[in-house]
Amino acid sequence: MADIRMRGFQSIPPVIKNLVIINVLFWLAELTFKEPFINALALHHHGNPSFGIWQLVSYMFLHSLAPFHIIMNMFVLWMFGSPLEDIWGSKRFLIFYLICGVGAALVQLGVLAISMNVLQDKLASGSISLEQFRERGSVVYYTTVVGASGAINGVMAAFAYLFPNTPLFIFPLPVPIKAKYVVIGYFLLDLFGGINPSYGDNVAHFAHVGGAIVGLILVMTMNRSNRRTFY
Repeated sequence: MADIRMRGFQSIPPVIKNLVIINVLFWLAELTFKEPFINALALHHHGNPSFGIWQLVSYMFLHSLAPFHIIMNMFVLWMFGSPLEDIWGSKRFLIFYLICGVGAALVQLGVLAISMNVLQDKLASGSISLEQFRERGSVVYYTTVVGASGAINGVMAAFAYLFPNTPLFIFPLPVPIKAKYVVIGYFLLDLFGGINPSYGDNVAHFAHVGGAIVGLILVMTMNRSNRRTFY
């Protein structure tokens, strides 16, 4: 395990290296072409005219225009994904990553559909006015999702399952925390954020939750017969 924990940027596995490059190129394209480019590739509500089936994949290569979003996502992908690509191989890791991203998108779309149905039921029962329905419904209908976080949460879940006791230093805490506790804590924060959304949050919490669940199911299924071979 020493080589996994102490590896440097010079030994980035090929798929992760290419994912970082592709994400950066897409981000530069966002800065250049802005709204038309983003609107075509971001994930939209399935009833929105701008929705396209390709967005289940393309959304995970977009990020907000502020650089912190892409920098943090790519750092976390490198940190948690490198050991997985090392032990699985590039092809298997890429398939895993993409499935987690698509799964996260499907969960997010499902939550948006449920939210719209709940609003329609409230309107039918008279618990909200037509004006309130239009206001809240437009938020759901015009929601767009971008970012690799859903897929990366799947990667984090897999890492925590395979390397649960790996110590991680989380700023500003002065002591290391085991990976399983970090990932579980982050999952619970996302779940709470999705159930109790804050105004102006702008985070697709359920995409994160969906990606983590899909990742955990995948890694448990893939590793069912050879759990003893992993740390």
